[in-house]
Amino acid sequence: MKRHAPTLLVTLLLCGAVSAFAQGGGPISLKLSMLAVKSIKIDGKPSEQLLPNPGSVNPGDVISQVVSVQNTTAKTVRDLPVQLPVPKNTVYLAPEKSLEGTKTLYSIDGGKTFAAAPLKKTITVTENGKSVQKEVEVEPREYNAVRWIVAELAPGKTLELGYRIQVQ
Repeated sequence: MKRHAPTLLVTLLLCGAVSAFAQGGGPISLKLSMLAVKSIKIDGKPSEQLLPNPGSVNPGDVISQVVSVQNTTAKTVRDLPVQLPVPKNTVYLAPEKSLEGTKTLYSIDGGKTFAAAPLKKTITVTENGKSVQKEVEVEPREYNAVRWIVAELAPGKTLELGYRIQVQ
């Protein structure tokens, strides 16, 4: 069974996040958190427990990645792009939560292009002995980067953006 060091995941994510903020410009403070998502029962009912800084991860483990974004300026920041890659050896599962005033975009080409879900792609299939191109919907597991466009972030305000991934 393969084990993946979370520090490698954090390094990859932080590098991606920092480069995105450099593109957006302005003094923005970032804090990346990774939490192991564990299923538990409370009073016999299924629930979740989020454990910070997992020591190691195994295939099948679910991780919540959340970046806290703080505007450290005295002015409102508008149309702020925030981008996180989906780390290698993981697959995208779902957004952590939806935020009003934030547009979420996804990429399947390593962050070169982004679009709102559902994404489409063209594939070539063989039908009746002929190659035919078809447009199909992309599975969320194929997303390899996520970009949020924050409409506005007031001075001193912080918001959290994130998604869940599963270790492969």
